[in-house]
Amino acid sequence: MTELGNGLSDAGHYEDALSVRESHLASLRAGRLGGREESIFIMQSNLANSYTSLGRHEQALQLKRDAYFGILKLNGEEHNTTLTAASNYAVSLWVLRRFEEAKSLTRKMIPVARRVLGHNSTLTLMMRTTYARAIFGDAAATLDDVRESVTTLGDVERIAQRVFGREHPLTKEVEREMQHARAVLHFRETQPLGDS
Repeated sequence: MTELGNGLSDAGHYEDALSVRESHLASLRAGRLGGREESIFIMQSNLANSYTSLGRHEQALQLKRDAYFGILKLNGEEHNTTLTAASNYAVSLWVLRRFEEAKSLTRKMIPVARRVLGHNSTLTLMMRTTYARAIFGDAAATLDDVRESVTTLGDVERIAQRVFGREHPLTKEVEREMQHARAVLHFRETQPLGDS
């Protein structure tokens, strides 16, 4: 059922993928598929991805939050599944413009990801990118905060280019975010005092 849901989602059949994933989750919860707790939390994350694809971001956030805290309780913060769930949860917070919560979560989990996965891992770089996005996306960010986001993205961009190459999807995503962050920085630096 997981493969069917993923295939439907990959093909852009988001409503159908949602139905399959809801059914799969219900079967796991009922114990018909021998569902372990971790499998249930992972399926919640997959279901949340369907909600995200359909623009149902609040529902996705609730599931990703539940999955993160459930997996954290089961496996501890240094487990790869926990780090993935934390990253997914942080992205949902960012999408809903809950910047302080996204920054707080990524600030806590980035050192863990570095320690467990290394500075060059995709997940570590994705968390750092989400952190930087949450900074420059926040209208309440100070000029120094925005500068920090540009510095962070510059470092992530260099690492991604070196490790994955310029054509890798992560590298391209970071480059786009760097352009956005630089534009925000330029705007903030050229604003007359009192207008920001």
